[in-house]
Parts: sequence; C-alpha cells; structure tokens
Amino acid sequence: MPQLFIVATPIGNREDITLRAIKTLESVDFIICEDTRHSGLLLSHLGIKKPLKSLHAKSSPAQLEKLVENIKSVKKIAYISDAGTPGISDPGFILIKKCIQNDIKIVPIPGPGAFLALLSAAGLPMNEFFFAGFIPHKKGRQTFIKSLENRDHTVVFYESVHRFPRLLDEVQEFLGPNRYMVVGRELTKIHEEIFRGTVSDAQLHFCTENIKGEFSIAIAPNNFNS
Repeated sequence: MPQLFIVATPIGNREDITLRAIKTLESVDFIICEDTRHSGLLLSHLGIKKPLKSLHAKSSPAQLEKLVENIKSVKKIAYISDAGTPGISDPGFILIKKCIQNDIKIVPIPGPGAFLALLSAAGLPMNEFFFAGFIPHKKGRQTFIKSLENRDHTVVFYESVHRFPRLLDEVQEFLGPNRYMVVGRELTKIHEEIFRGTVSDAQLHFCTENIKGEFSIAIAPNNFNS
C-alpha cells in the first residue's frame, strides 16, 4: 500500500526539524511541497536530494489528480508545507482527503506549528482553545472579532503584517482597550518577539510604521486576569 507521510517542518529555526522527519524525508521516493524553491533550501540544508513536485493554492484539479496517481505508483511519498504542520492554512487538506479516498495510507510526522508555539509561551488557559487560522480579510471579519467578546476560552489565529495594525484597531473597537492579548512575531526566528498585554498596550508597542514579520495572535478569555 502506498503511504503519504505528512511531515511537519520548521516555522523558522531549521534546528526544530525532528529526527523522524529527517529520516522520513531521506526515505521517500519524492516530496510534494508548496514552493519547490523554498523547500529546496531546507532540503539542501539537511543534505537531502529528492525529486520535488509542487502543490499550492492555485493548483488545478487535474494537477491534483496527477499527483495522486503518482503517489499510487510508488511506495512512500512525503508532503511538506512552506512551514509548520501541513494542512494548517495551506492546500494540504485537499491532497490528504483525495489520498484517503484512494486508499492511500496517511502517516503523520508531527512537529512545529506557529499557533502551538505561541500558546505554549503565552501564559493563557490552554485546556480549551479555538484556532481560527487566518481570519477573514473582508466579509465576516468584524463578525468574527465581535464574536470573541464573551468567549470563555483562548482564541488564537494568524494575521498578515499588512493587516495587523488594522486588527489592533478593530479589537480595541469591538472588545475594548483592556482586553488582554498575546502576540507572537517571527516565532523561532532571529527577531522573535512575544508581546503580552492589553490591546491599548499593543497599539503603543507596535506603533512603528516599518514593523515586519509574521504574526500569531492569542486573545485571552473575557474574564482573564493576568
């Protein structure tokens, strides 16, 4: 039976790759990835040379079908995303679902994930939380933020650097300036930063016009006491 290994890769620091992930990538017939150039750099760093096949958000149904047929013709294949655990905020779900429908065994190789990295260091309740991925850009955005007002558990999500200042304004407007939040910027990378404080504190802290990076945000439960 052909096997598709879902291999988590580092979100920044390449030393976060697991030994099992390395052994798996070394053993497969080929690797499916989002961006062959990006993944090629990681594999080169690890000293691994394998054929790469691309699967990204704009891949056609015909390309997906061809990939599945390729998987069925060999024994072991790996799927990696640009960073973190495949299937989270990337097209991996479509591939995995299609492989399950074709009786291809799915084998998870767990590892890094930005939202889990943030939660582990946030100091917020983790026994129950809601992960929202990337929140809506336009339609449904305000509705989502308003829905957090009376949540009694931690909510974590991603936001792009371009929309982050707008997000802070919206959170202040709909949840109030004193809502506690934790912001992870460039997690595991050289300029890693973890901010903890109120929304108004965050607006002052991140007021620079040249702020850069990738953001993971956790909103504390409504009655959280820091």
